[in-house]
Amino acid sequence: MTLAIPKIGFVSLGCPKNTFDSERILTQLRAEGYLIVPTYKDADLVVVNTCGFIDTAVEESLDAIGEALRENGKVLVTGCLGARDNVILEAHPQVLAVTGPHAAAEVMSHVHAHLPKPHDPFADLVPPGGLKLTPRHYAYLKISEGCNHRCTFCIIPSLRGDLVSRPIGDVLQEAEALAKAGVKELLIISQDTSAYGVDLKYRPGFYQGRPVKTRMLELVQELSKLGIWVRLHYVYPYPSVDDVLPLMAEGKVLPYLDIPFQHASRRILKAMKRPAHAENTLRRIEKWREICPEIVIRSTFITGFPGETEDDFGELIHFLQDARLDRVGAFPYSAVDGAVANDLPDPVDEDVKHDRLGRFMDVQADISLEKLKARRGSEMTVLIDEADGKRAVGRTYADAPEIDGVVHIAQGAGLRVGDFVQVKITRSDDYDLWGKPI
Repeated sequence: MTLAIPKIGFVSLGCPKNTFDSERILTQLRAEGYLIVPTYKDADLVVVNTCGFIDTAVEESLDAIGEALRENGKVLVTGCLGARDNVILEAHPQVLAVTGPHAAAEVMSHVHAHLPKPHDPFADLVPPGGLKLTPRHYAYLKISEGCNHRCTFCIIPSLRGDLVSRPIGDVLQEAEALAKAGVKELLIISQDTSAYGVDLKYRPGFYQGRPVKTRMLELVQELSKLGIWVRLHYVYPYPSVDDVLPLMAEGKVLPYLDIPFQHASRRILKAMKRPAHAENTLRRIEKWREICPEIVIRSTFITGFPGETEDDFGELIHFLQDARLDRVGAFPYSAVDGAVANDLPDPVDEDVKHDRLGRFMDVQADISLEKLKARRGSEMTVLIDEADGKRAVGRTYADAPEIDGVVHIAQGAGLRVGDFVQVKITRSDDYDLWGKPI
């Protein structure tokens, strides 16, 4: 008699850090012989990995849990919203169990309790590098959990705790396995990439039998030896970032920095309790561009933070015009349950928040339009993300997947997903490029 193989449905919500957590759980499930299925009706149990950072994310997570309960009935919940289990249990008391974020072992324990693992899996059920929710040619690599900062608009430390850096040997072994599995681009993620190793006082770990200091510079130096794209996300503008710029100038890692500046007014940055709020950010950016002229900087900003005046917003606009950042996202301030900023005086009217957001993005659209126009006629290396035999879509070093622009290639016959191709840029708009293979 052949026993039925237990089947798991999986819903992953939220940011790339959540995606990474989902991949760890999925890899363990598959290693133990569970099947991962794409529909509720085929699943014996559903795991929902939630996000709980802002109100809209909470609503999306609760809706996803509700849908899984309606369509399947047996649901385990994990992730950031799981740290506020009262919110989940009040809305959906029938869930089987709730865990917080980065709790793979606890999730597996609940899975075992409600759906015992298969007997004696004897085949190699896990591909090199583990199971991924991203396409095969790029992958997220998480280097730490949690955050030591206490930004007043953020509840991540209360959800994920203080900074805990992963052992550098583990990180580098995972990166090596991903490269061997065919990954062409690693996206380095954490809550604070610049702080990697601070909690360990930068003590050395071991990789390939030799000591390597647990610090961002040494990590990037080792990753640069893999011969694939390495892209840095969630970098705070500490002086330690300057040490990585020569590696970018030498072409060893992508000349790309994702730095969430959030604002430019020192008064507002102080109210936000942003790290490095007193730094001369414009001068730092100038220095980076002197070291590495090709560097691309992406950032995110908040409009309408409590207490933001029109003068503060004017400072932000002037900063944007002077900094001329390549890729920018912005959001109106959202009162997150539990955030200290909710109690700050002088909240900004919703209409004003959104008006400022529109004005901000109009300025950035003009900057982006001009910067991309300067790319016309140039030749750029493009990593292909989509291809149908005729047309293709890819990204340059200046574009992270799903958040930045793309390159549209009309003459894409023969191109495959994961290919690198030289493209001559022929056209541009506010955010995207068009070109043809050389």
